[in-house]
Amino acid sequence: MQTLGPASSPAAAHPALRRELGRWALTAIGVNQVIGSGIFRLPADLAAASGGWSPFLVAGVGLASLLIALCFAEVSSRFEATGGSYIYTKAAFGRFLGFEVGWMLWFTRVSSWASVLHVLASALALYWPALDGGVPRALLIAFVLGTFAVVNILGIRLSSLVVNGFTIGKLLPLLGFVAIGLPFVDTARLQPEGAVEVTDLATGALLLIFAFGGYETVPVPAGEARNPKSAVPFALVMTIVVVTIVMVLVQVVALGTLPDLTGSRTPLADAAGRFMGPIGALLLTIGAVISTSGNSMGQALSGSRSLFALAEQGDIPRVFGYVHPKYRTPSTAILFTCGVSLVLALSGSFVALAAASAVARLLVYVATCLATLRLRQPRFATAVEPATFVLPFGPVIPLGAILVSMTIAAGATRMQLLSGTGALAAGAVLYLIAIRGASSRRRALRLTGRTKP
Repeated sequence: MQTLGPASSPAAAHPALRRELGRWALTAIGVNQVIGSGIFRLPADLAAASGGWSPFLVAGVGLASLLIALCFAEVSSRFEATGGSYIYTKAAFGRFLGFEVGWMLWFTRVSSWASVLHVLASALALYWPALDGGVPRALLIAFVLGTFAVVNILGIRLSSLVVNGFTIGKLLPLLGFVAIGLPFVDTARLQPEGAVEVTDLATGALLLIFAFGGYETVPVPAGEARNPKSAVPFALVMTIVVVTIVMVLVQVVALGTLPDLTGSRTPLADAAGRFMGPIGALLLTIGAVISTSGNSMGQALSGSRSLFALAEQGDIPRVFGYVHPKYRTPSTAILFTCGVSLVLALSGSFVALAAASAVARLLVYVATCLATLRLRQPRFATAVEPATFVLPFGPVIPLGAILVSMTIAAGATRMQLLSGTGALAAGAVLYLIAIRGASSRRRALRLTGRTKP
């Protein structure tokens, strides 16, 4: 049976990656990527859009996101290689579309990582104003990037432990906020006030569709997971379940304890300050910094593995598929990813590039949902492994997931659409260059062979 994986790639001569990640480690990666700094601001925006309906809206969008995650779960149960949606799309629709998905996965990771680093620097600048700009800010960004690069190179087990630490570090303040705040909730503030306007409901839903994003990175390091065909589906589902529960409870406490929630720029810190005092506000502020730092670490891990996968499958130069002989990590891909993010962060060019994430997420989600349906066809029975996790109800869940995914296009701004389209065009150019280069090398080898005595 032919499968996509390192055995058929140009990078196969290198040592293999170590399979160290269990199902809960993968879940931590997913939760870490979905719960970023945005959750510390989101309750105010949701309350402004849908008021007392906002906790129900969070639960509803969590369920909608689960439809997409379930598609990822089925298709991921067929594969063991690194790459996630890239290898699924390549298996289902061919090399070009697969390349575009893989390129967008990596491209948006490096640009959004640069953006996250600036958010982190701005958060710390509230306490150390020198970090607001200039050389101190640049040194902080370079230090954080360099630290996460070293951690990633030193082994997937260490990277996993660091991600676990950040995930716990961001969840503890949120869970403490919920546990302490629930007794102070004024249930009268949770009562929906009549019907909500459809436009407001749509605004809140679109905010949440973006806020729930990030779980698509869970399958990317599958090549470093133990029993990935079962661990990855488990982690995808658990990520959405954990995030939905946390976000619903956080919304309930924020809505029920802060009267002027809609006007707050730091809603969780302000709400915590009301029932926990200054210590509570500080705790949530620290949680926001930890959350941003953890997200940065996750970008380093998933971004480098996306680049490595492209090389492992032979779609970019094999140097990016190099595996460190001692640490068994994709060291070249890690260093290159960190270097590009550093350049983008210091130059400020990430602002326009990060906008491409909306189109990238749309492409990844729709391509994966379609791959779920396509790979069920009998003609792929000998091309890919059978799914060990199969969704019920035939095409119903994938089609519903595609409809949910398309709402991203409805909510994307003109800048996001233009930036995303530009990124896709750049990917197409890179693909053509790679194809031409490969053809030229094959032609040169044939000519050389003819002239040999």
